[in-house]
Amino acid sequence: MNKPSKTLTDYVEEDLRRRIQSGQDLPSPLTLAKLSQHYGVSLAPVRSALDTLIEEGLICKKESNGRIEVNSKKIGTSGSYEPAASPLRADDWDRILIKEVVMASLTGTVTYLREEALAQKHGIGRSIIRATFSRFAGAGLIEHIARRGWRVRPLSLVDVRAYLQVRETLELKAMDLAKPHLIREDLEQMLAGNQPSGKNSPTRLDNRLHGYIIEKSGNPYIRDFFRQYVAAYYRILFDYAAPEASVVVEMADQHCRILDALIAQAWARAQTALAEHIESQERVLGQLLGLTGHKKAAGRSHYAKPIRSS
Repeated sequence: MNKPSKTLTDYVEEDLRRRIQSGQDLPSPLTLAKLSQHYGVSLAPVRSALDTLIEEGLICKKESNGRIEVNSKKIGTSGSYEPAASPLRADDWDRILIKEVVMASLTGTVTYLREEALAQKHGIGRSIIRATFSRFAGAGLIEHIARRGWRVRPLSLVDVRAYLQVRETLELKAMDLAKPHLIREDLEQMLAGNQPSGKNSPTRLDNRLHGYIIEKSGNPYIRDFFRQYVAAYYRILFDYAAPEASVVVEMADQHCRILDALIAQAWARAQTALAEHIESQERVLGQLLGLTGHKKAAGRSHYAKPIRSS
């Protein structure tokens, strides 16, 4: 099975090479515009791919008019045609580029991400960067500033707290809705996934619980909130902020307390444990950011209260 091409240039280059060597038909006439349309990419990766194939002798450039044509001696020199694996998809680039936004937001100052620099770094066309960042901007994650680039605000504890307030409210509601649909075997499997596999084994962290509760809630609007870009940004941020073994142990223990309560159908206890787990993220991110001022009175939460079942 083909592995996905690293870049659009790799994809166009490899597919053209295979077409020529197998005798497969090519777009006619063989122009940058036609090839760009055929592969659904901008002119830049097509031009780069052709430059490589010209160096290899698979394609020739006429001296009289500069037009390109396939070297007839290279046609059909290998077996049957197999399409080259397509490059990374849009959602792959969403995941890759949102990490760039996360890292920029942690610099402590307003940062501008440049399409040209990122395109060069990742070996892709600027059109992919622009399309992806436009989607991020539509979600309010970044902002385009003419002649400067894509503006990323520094993350603040106010941002963190505001997001966690919404997250907690929605996850508590999701848990309440999910109660009739929870499967004991699933919960026990996730519980085992948050415990050491052996006596001297390190604690493991299984994060499936959150997605499971959201899915089992059956509420499409709650589900969509956690699929949008801002939620993805914070998931990556939390993963980045909590690599230490002590934090893993703490989070896994919190998961176990939630799962134990769900298995026992102790709903109020489960919601209290979930609320405390989500609120703890503020402290973890506060330490990452080197921020203070996120104290709260003992035993009191500034987030949503657990939703009690009637």
